[in-house]
Amino acid sequence: VQLQASGGGQVQAGGSLRLSCVASGRISSIHSAAWYRQAPGKQRELVAGDTGGGSTNYGDFVKGQFTFSRDNGLNTVYLQMDRLKTDDTAVYYCMMRVRQIGLSGIFDIWGQGTLVTVSS
Repeated sequence: VQLQASGGGQVQAGGSLRLSCVASGRISSIHSAAWYRQAPGKQRELVAGDTGGGSTNYGDFVKGQFTFSRDNGLNTVYLQMDRLKTDDTAVYYCMMRVRQIGLSGIFDIWGQGTLVTVSS
């Protein structure tokens, strides 16, 4: 199973971006998914994610700026980012917790990251 993230880029403060993350491979089911980010010199932090039980968690810093969504039919998760600030500059990573065909257990799979740069 592989995750391919896309949608990052450079945007001015106040602008918007939509990140996408597509899972491919021998996926049986996606239990949960999340977006994390890591800014230069900082630890990776949770941006948003679902728990698999129907609820969505957001990082304390999100404050209504970002919206997490998921399309199970396409094995894709999205992160709509609005009113971007320079502090949102980071590499954004998607993670999915999946069951794989032919394997037992649940696996955490990470995407390669997509860079978001917000300029003032």
